[in-house]
Amino acid sequence: MNPPAAISNSSANEATEVVMPQMGESITEGTISKWLKKVGDKIERDEPLLEISTDKVDAEVPASAGGVLLEIRASEGETVEVGAVVAIIGSENGAGTVQGSESGVQSSESRIESQQKAVDSTAEAMSTDVPSTQAAMSDSSASAGGLQSAETQAVAQKEEIREVEGRSYDYGRPDAIEDAQKSSNGQKTNGQVSVEDLRRTKSSPLVRNIAKEHGVDISRIEGSGMSGRVTKKDILNFIESGAALRPQDLLVKTATARTVSAPSVPQIAPQVQTQSAPQVVSSVGDRTEPMSVMRKKIAEHMTFSKQTSAHVTSVYEIDMTNVAKFREKNKAEFQTRYGTKLSFMPFIFQAVTNALRKFPIVNSQVSGEQIVYKGDVNLGMAVALDWGLIVPVIKRADTLSLSGLALTANDLADRARTKKLNPDEVQGGTFTITNPGVFGGLFGTPIINQPQVAILCVGVIEKRPKVLTSPDGDDYIAIRSMAYFALTYDHRIVDGADAEKFLSYMKEYLETMQFAL
Repeated sequence: MNPPAAISNSSANEATEVVMPQMGESITEGTISKWLKKVGDKIERDEPLLEISTDKVDAEVPASAGGVLLEIRASEGETVEVGAVVAIIGSENGAGTVQGSESGVQSSESRIESQQKAVDSTAEAMSTDVPSTQAAMSDSSASAGGLQSAETQAVAQKEEIREVEGRSYDYGRPDAIEDAQKSSNGQKTNGQVSVEDLRRTKSSPLVRNIAKEHGVDISRIEGSGMSGRVTKKDILNFIESGAALRPQDLLVKTATARTVSAPSVPQIAPQVQTQSAPQVVSSVGDRTEPMSVMRKKIAEHMTFSKQTSAHVTSVYEIDMTNVAKFREKNKAEFQTRYGTKLSFMPFIFQAVTNALRKFPIVNSQVSGEQIVYKGDVNLGMAVALDWGLIVPVIKRADTLSLSGLALTANDLADRARTKKLNPDEVQGGTFTITNPGVFGGLFGTPIINQPQVAILCVGVIEKRPKVLTSPDGDDYIAIRSMAYFALTYDHRIVDGADAEKFLSYMKEYLETMQFAL
């Protein structure tokens, strides 16, 4: 279930502020994809109000209060920070008022407390485990020292809240609070850094990653966020304007200038020179439209993966007749018992989970010069959408029965298509399966979903003539249900022999296993 839009009430007779909800611990902003209501429309509590898109998931946001939509403060396509007011819902007569900067009555501390309550109400409403603003600040305060008196700590918390509003607060850095306080007090750090430079460079982890990927110095950008912070919209506009390019960039770009400086990449990723993308010239009859947030992230992730992993693909043809017979015999009973269909995918999921346990290198990840063998088997299943692609994750798939895999997979796929997924349901995958066979494709060579090291592509399952050998040694031709399985793997750590053994085990499992619901 998706979180209701966070609200901030002044009193029972006043209007309700609708703020951008936090859709995950690392999410600092969201893009408004579509308003489902317009100003003047009546809206009921829990009725869908708008659609948002974040780095992790697209979702519908229901209203937390009923009334009339009095004002829309953020237009479609606009990216706003978590906690920012995007709309006002009031009484039907439209007489409601909102306390805040417009009234001039509320103090800055009261506004901060109101904003905090609004964001925290989202965290409480979410079914996933998302830390509230107060909890996040408490954890960070403890790591920064924790020796302040009660009075000093209260003042520090207010300063931290302001930093949260400005999207400059990085929960992952132990010294983030200290730096944020210095910035707020107008002090210089490192002796020569100005307040303005600090505000520009102290942006969100997402913005910093985009800057590193494109070789951009954030201090060059004029920020439009709180206290001059650089937002995602600022840096994307800066890059699209061409201002990020240096003279040498127009000739040749190296892969290192475009690679995120994660610990796992520099030691292994090859230094490959790539030519800058050619400028596209529009002609009469062309149609140009901006990429959606999801499409931008897909483009970034796919490009990053190709620059990171040494992609190799092996293909096996597997006889799925054993599976097809069992499915045909049991699919009606399964539909009656569970109210959902029994497809071929749960059988493949079960074969994959067993193969991953037998060959753990395929269920691993690279961290610098170390290999991390994952303890859980979390299967990502690619789901094609009309507006892009999303990969929900079946957590601990190796603990589920065939029926459990089918129910979980169908539920995730249905909610993915209706934008009902929670952020934690698209994170934590250790291996991914994609199925272009539903569209008729024989097989493909998919791109690895980082930081994983392998992805399985399932082709169409169709009847083909096959030469078989009888127990007496006689050859004959039979009609069998066949499919191609293509495993793309990261050749930095997965050898060809490992991939071949993995596919060979899957082949034997699917062709000979005695399945049970």
